[in-house]
Amino acid sequence: MISILRTTSNNKDFVKLVSNLDQDLANRDGDEHAFYQQFNSVGLLKYIVVAYADNTPIGCGAIKKFDSDTVEVKRMYVLPAFRGKGTAARILRHLEEWAVELGYVYAVLETGKRQPEAIALYTKNKYVPIANYGQYSGIENSVCFRKTLIP
Repeated sequence: MISILRTTSNNKDFVKLVSNLDQDLANRDGDEHAFYQQFNSVGLLKYIVVAYADNTPIGCGAIKKFDSDTVEVKRMYVLPAFRGKGTAARILRHLEEWAVELGYVYAVLETGKRQPEAIALYTKNKYVPIANYGQYSGIENSVCFRKTLIP
C-alpha cells in the first residue's frame, strides 16, 4: 500500500531520495548537470511530499511558488524498482491538490529531453508544452510544461 506524507525539506527520507535523484540526473545530463543543479536547492522548498510503500520511502516531489497564481513542480523522483506502477502520477496529483488548497490556479515545470519517462508522465497528466521560461530560456535540453489546476 502506498501512502503520501506532506512534509518539508528537512525530512530525512526526502533528502535521501533527492540524493538519488541528483545522481540520476548527473548521469543523464553529464556536463550540463551543474547548470541545472543551481536551480534545485531543497532549502527553498516548503511543500514536499514523500511516498511510502509500507514504511519504505519510494518517491518524492515538491512545489514552490512561481508567481501569484502559479506553482512550480520540483524534485519529482521515484526509485527505479517502483516505477511504472502509478507512483509518480499519485505524487503529482497530490502536489496539484495541495497547490489548489494553497490558492494556486496553474502549475509549471521544467524537465530534460533526456528524461523521456518524465515527459510521458507530464503529457499523460495533461501538462502542455510551453516556451522555456526564466533560467531555462534558450536551453536546448530543457522542456517546460504548464497545466491549469482549476477547471
